[in-house]
Amino acid sequence: MVVAKSYEAFVGARKKLEGSVGFVPTMGALHEGHLSLIRRAKAENDRVIVSIFVNPTQFLEGEDLDKYPRKEEADRKICELAGVDLIYMPTPDQIYHEDELLIAAPKVRGYILEGAKRPGHFDGVLQVVMKLLNIVRPDRAYFGKKDAQQLALIAQMVRDYFMAVEIVPCEIVRDPDGLALSSRNVYLSPEERRRALSLSRALKRAGELIRNGVTEAEEIKAAMRGILEPEVDDLEYVAVVDRTFRPLERVEEEATILLVAARVGATRLIDNLWV
Repeated sequence: MVVAKSYEAFVGARKKLEGSVGFVPTMGALHEGHLSLIRRAKAENDRVIVSIFVNPTQFLEGEDLDKYPRKEEADRKICELAGVDLIYMPTPDQIYHEDELLIAAPKVRGYILEGAKRPGHFDGVLQVVMKLLNIVRPDRAYFGKKDAQQLALIAQMVRDYFMAVEIVPCEIVRDPDGLALSSRNVYLSPEERRRALSLSRALKRAGELIRNGVTEAEEIKAAMRGILEPEVDDLEYVAVVDRTFRPLERVEEEATILLVAARVGATRLIDNLWV
């Protein structure tokens, strides 16, 4: 396994890789969710590249950029054991330049839900993902469904800009208690973690309602709020949307995403269910 910390070192190592390339972009603090992406990339490609870069442009003022978990040595060992061929670990000055061209999220879908709560966040996400895809030049890039709105916008960016890469959505990975894996879960105290399980419980209840024939979005959202509101400190949104993030009045089979975002203590959590 090669670890490249500069653009020049990465380009030199990338040229030596033969066959199809799968790419897993991460911000480090790797967990089983990231490993599931790496395993799928290995299964579907000849070579696997992982990037580890805590991207400053997607953090808003007052968010957790400075304290975001960083575990460089552990991440390198995890990648080595997982059979990764090449890690790209650039610094911000390797990625960003003064007075550079910018990419902006779409004016509607980029500023609802996550975009409404974190305006400008998706500008930073799309900016860094475009850069990384152009640097790595993979055949396929792997993203988790937990960041569903991010996934939809990245797929749109690839379509709109005619980029030659396949975006592969991957299933959410959960702990045995149901909590969706996230690097930010380490912030949760034991009591907060117990309350955080209300997100997955609310989604599970919504799934049960849908299987029992309930399709009215408002009824489903009300049931979710009933589970969430006693447990979380700030329920930011509960939403029922289609795959393009258009709000739905009724659940559409194999075309709907149920989403929730909430704060438990100081930790902001998101989760979703694809129906």
